[in-house]
Amino acid sequence: MKRILLPIFAVLAATILSAADAPKPIKALMITGGGYHDYAAQKQTLAAGISARLNIEWTILDEGTTREHEHSAFKNPDWAKGYDVVVHNECFGMVKDPAFVARIAAPHQAGVPAVVLHATVHSYRFVEGDAWREILGVKSMSHEASHDLLVKTLRADHPVMHGFPAEWADPKDELYKIEKTWDTVTPLAKAYGVETKQDHTVIWLNQFGKTRVFATTLGHLDETMKTDVYLDLVARGILWSVNKLGDDGKPLPGYGAAGK
Repeated sequence: MKRILLPIFAVLAATILSAADAPKPIKALMITGGGYHDYAAQKQTLAAGISARLNIEWTILDEGTTREHEHSAFKNPDWAKGYDVVVHNECFGMVKDPAFVARIAAPHQAGVPAVVLHATVHSYRFVEGDAWREILGVKSMSHEASHDLLVKTLRADHPVMHGFPAEWADPKDELYKIEKTWDTVTPLAKAYGVETKQDHTVIWLNQFGKTRVFATTLGHLDETMKTDVYLDLVARGILWSVNKLGDDGKPLPGYGAAGK
């Protein structure tokens, strides 16, 4: 009997140890809501699409339908505590209270990674000072009228851009006018503005102190977010922000979705 049980106990012990050593899911907080976008659809698109690519666990806080709304999550100074990364997909462009926005910026200033999508770049833009913009790495106050964009890769060698086309047609999106770029930014892709007659960065990384920030102004429509190109990009951006992206553009072991 002992000769039978001992191997079984050894296998069970190895299985328990293996499970204990397995990487835990990335704990992600998605903040979403505001005006002018279909956030009800986008939150589902992002959560499902990225979960199909990464070992990730979501908490989604969605509220507000106007640009003036102050998301209740940010009323708590510890709003980001316990999360590995915050995905911001919000449109609160008319929120101007400096103290309120300071609470939004604080966890990122302290090191919590951020993934910043589309209208988040215009959220809080009228607040005095650059505390929020320093986290974004850019200043943008307006965008061109919706039109077809041709997105061109600038850094094909960067792991975040692994698999992203050299040129990508993004129909009926909004090109945000980038007025200032901090020297902590690494531009990854650009698109040409038909109104401004110049290129604007549309995908970038920002190293704000010890904080990693991935950002893109692309994604006004849910149809854009549903594309594999977009979801793959944001998934790699999340991995980069939490330092779990390999040099080959793939998740480090244990951080891909089950079976990947």
